[in-house]
Amino acid sequence: MFDLGFTELLVIGIVALIVVGPKDLPVLFRSVGRFVGKARGMAREFSSAMNEAADQTGVSDIKKDLEAATNPMDNAMDSVKQAAQDMAKSMDPTKFDPDSETGKLAAERAEQAKKIQASTARAAAERKAKEAADALAKAEEAEAELNTESKT
Repeated sequence: MFDLGFTELLVIGIVALIVVGPKDLPVLFRSVGRFVGKARGMAREFSSAMNEAADQTGVSDIKKDLEAATNPMDNAMDSVKQAAQDMAKSMDPTKFDPDSETGKLAAERAEQAKKIQASTARAAAERKAKEAADALAKAEEAEAELNTESKT
């Protein structure tokens, strides 16, 4: 707000120390802190009251209309995004009639997706089991090697 840097605050502090004195300086800073807190609170109240009044009068609707008028490309893209979201919601396979061709295809695709997920999970589990078996075999070889070295 006032754009005070460290050096400016240091100069203000030194001047306050000289003018007010070291005994009364904490009292002064407490009073200034209370004043700044009250001023911030009043500014917050004023700002929230203005925003509330603007919302009640419909300024936010006018703002949206003006933004849409000044940038029609964004407005068009928002409409396209909304249409895509609506279409994605309508493509939910659970919303199709199960007796229709679309419903049968959706059910078939869902079943195929489940099979693919199951086979992928099985392959991952088999790969991890193989890696674990290989690690165990290497550990046993290392232990055997250590045992033969310690015997000699």
